[in-house]
Amino acid sequence: MSKKIKVMLVDDSAVIRGLISRHLDTEPSIEIVASVSNGQMAVNMVEKAAPDVIVLDIEMPIMDGITAIPLLIEKNPEAKILMCSTLSEKGAEITLKALTLGATDCIVKPTTSSGIASGEDFKVELIRLIKTLGPVNISTSPASQTTSSSTADPANEQPIQKFSLRSELSDYKGKPDLIAVGSSTGGPQALFSVLPHFKGFNIPIIITQHMPKTFTTILAQHIQTNCNITCHEGAEGMKLENGVAYVAPGGYHMELRREKLDTFITLSEGPPENFCKPSVDPMMRSAIEIYGRKVLGVMLTGMGNDGKNSFTDLAKLGGMIVAQDEETSVVWGMPGAVANNNICSAVLPLNEIGPWVNKAVTG
Repeated sequence: MSKKIKVMLVDDSAVIRGLISRHLDTEPSIEIVASVSNGQMAVNMVEKAAPDVIVLDIEMPIMDGITAIPLLIEKNPEAKILMCSTLSEKGAEITLKALTLGATDCIVKPTTSSGIASGEDFKVELIRLIKTLGPVNISTSPASQTTSSSTADPANEQPIQKFSLRSELSDYKGKPDLIAVGSSTGGPQALFSVLPHFKGFNIPIIITQHMPKTFTTILAQHIQTNCNITCHEGAEGMKLENGVAYVAPGGYHMELRREKLDTFITLSEGPPENFCKPSVDPMMRSAIEIYGRKVLGVMLTGMGNDGKNSFTDLAKLGGMIVAQDEETSVVWGMPGAVANNNICSAVLPLNEIGPWVNKAVTG
């Protein structure tokens, strides 16, 4: 028998904890080791319970989730914290703060207990995230893959590091005309580290971060505030401007179209790609159609392999690609998929990616 992923539930509603417990009980590879009603109880129990993943509510009496995060990390730095937040502007704002404090990822919680009880999408996504954030040495048997076809997603696979960098002889040596960034789990923290190095660029920056609507609006605002660069959530018909960053809005694929000498954003309501919407691949494909090898691709931490196909297309044209290394990634899924495909110009620790891109752009 494989070791199970140990989960702690922290929510002030006993009804919500019970409903989430019933969802998780359907997955044989997950074990609930603690279920508590506030952050103080979680802090008191976290060392003894030793969870791999903490599903943490935000608003609770005695101690809320935001206050609890640094205390939980101090007592159990190995545990991954999954914020469970409502889809509201306030919820998104607080969740982004939680991510900057060290939470790993977030999931949107239905606003009612009946929504949680009947929400198959919530159940599937919750299990998928927990299985991804759990220890990499935990495997799941075929029998456990029963919740949905999406639980068989390569998001739960950990790439084996056997990559090699492609020859610099094949790289485009000129200045790029566009930077395209992909990220998912752990992405907000990574973006806040990398993007300050893009200040003063005279080319546009496009970003797909896997997040729901409202959350991407707040993310764009935080990027502008924390990274000191102009940043917008992408909107239909928005013209790309040099030095400005654009974040794909949750629930849409952000693509580009060319009109004469100008490039504009177009939003697609097409089906998810790689289980994601927004997805990196549609953004990159449209960028490559316009800019060709003059796109500089940046792949940051995230689960799954979204972006692998389009980044491969960019590599075939000679475009430069940098991926975050395994040691500094929260989940080495997306960057690992790119690195292990042997198409990267560089695979670097997070703190070296911004300077590397800056040198590529400014010389």
